[in-house]
Amino acid sequence: MSTTITIKNLTKRFGHVAAVDDVSLNIEPGSFLTLLGPSGCGKTTLLRCIAGLEEPDGGEIYIGDKLVFAYDKGISMPPGKRELGLVFQNYALWPHMKVDKNITFALEIQKMSQEEMQKRVKEALAEMQMEGYEDRYPREMSGGQQQRIALARMLAYRPKVFLMDEPLSNLDARLRMDMRAEIKHLHHVAGATTVYVTHDQVEALTMSTDIA
Repeated sequence: MSTTITIKNLTKRFGHVAAVDDVSLNIEPGSFLTLLGPSGCGKTTLLRCIAGLEEPDGGEIYIGDKLVFAYDKGISMPPGKRELGLVFQNYALWPHMKVDKNITFALEIQKMSQEEMQKRVKEALAEMQMEGYEDRYPREMSGGQQQRIALARMLAYRPKVFLMDEPLSNLDARLRMDMRAEIKHLHHVAGATTVYVTHDQVEALTMSTDIA
């Protein structure tokens, strides 16, 4: 399942600096859009605005036909209501939770049954080739394994949109190559609309349907 993302005249300032300056984008359903550019150009800020983690200073954001942010109308939907999956550079796994709980945490908020949650955990771990890791803590895994768990968590949630902020930058060159293929495969399997942030031109050219 995928959806459009429409951004209209979006602006985000930090003091006198415009990190996002009157940006408009129309991201098609099922596409893989990479925001490519050097550090400090505003690509992560734009991603965080889509996610609801930053409050823009102007413009509108639609996810599908749902208006999730409109500055002039005072609309700002919280992140949990936007049906998004997020993966960050630092994995963002709960250190005190085992893999199973890290994946089911967001599903419990949806009041999903235990049977359905365990089904999704099993399917997501199998998709990421991480079966048998349910009872491990993040500290017991390598960086590449932790990132696979972060991707499995996103997959289990079954969002309409994947948002990824430099998810491979902490991995070595060989792992980055392997994970590029995994993320591209995950995008096709889930059928979600993906927005991916990177400064790496190779990542952008090998994974994307569109680059901005």
